[in-house]
Amino acid sequence: MRHETEVLDAYEEAALELAAAAMERIGERHVDAEERSTKKDASDWVTVVDVEVERIVREELAARFGDHVVIGEEFGASGEAAADSLVWYVDPIDGTTNFVHGLPWSSFSLCLADDEGLVLGVVADPHRNEVFSARRGAGARRNGEPVRCRDDTTLVGAAVLAELAGVECWPGLLEMLLGLSEHQCVSRIMGSSALSLASVGAGRAAGVVLAGWNPIDVGAGVLVAREAGAVILGGAGAPGLLGAKELSKELLVAVAPGVAAELTGLLEGLSGA
Repeated sequence: MRHETEVLDAYEEAALELAAAAMERIGERHVDAEERSTKKDASDWVTVVDVEVERIVREELAARFGDHVVIGEEFGASGEAAADSLVWYVDPIDGTTNFVHGLPWSSFSLCLADDEGLVLGVVADPHRNEVFSARRGAGARRNGEPVRCRDDTTLVGAAVLAELAGVECWPGLLEMLLGLSEHQCVSRIMGSSALSLASVGAGRAAGVVLAGWNPIDVGAGVLVAREAGAVILGGAGAPGLLGAKELSKELLVAVAPGVAAELTGLLEGLSGA
């Protein structure tokens, strides 16, 4: 689907304004016990801030682009998405567990997709006052300045990020961490998939390996990483809108091109994934 530049500008302006509003509300705020609860299980947190931020996003997008569909972490879909629908995916706080516990690593994530895939996305880090943004075919930025992924040619001395599957180690995770250590590569489990993906795009890590690919959580980060030059790999079930190249393992990976083959070889050798 082709979009006029002026229309894309309007979409991106809205996304950046919503990112700024989200950062203002999340900031360094600490939520009290009565302001948080759990959903599916005792580790699946939601707070009044998650709800407030998503509500603001939905109201603003409805006011500006009434025919668009919004799919969010807290309230689901605003309507039925057709094949040619423009769909916004929003996660008001990606990394709510970190947020609840006062750990400064969580983010706001918002992306727009059309029938060809991801159009634009923003990942906002309220703890460092950084907004990562990307538009399809136009590169990635941090606070308006261009960013590129790392130019590493070996995993030796590099850093690769990962995320748990909720509170669980996904099959192959521990084996991967051991394999990385044998490559003398540092690994970190951070707690926000969107921010980990954006960090690869910003050149702060050589790669990230995730067990899931819900576009609510990863869409914006994937676009930032891809537009910054990272290779995106995904299993057969990965949504087409993420534009992932084929990976036999049911994982989602963003990796700097110079170490893509090395990391892929390690992942393809995992027995449990």
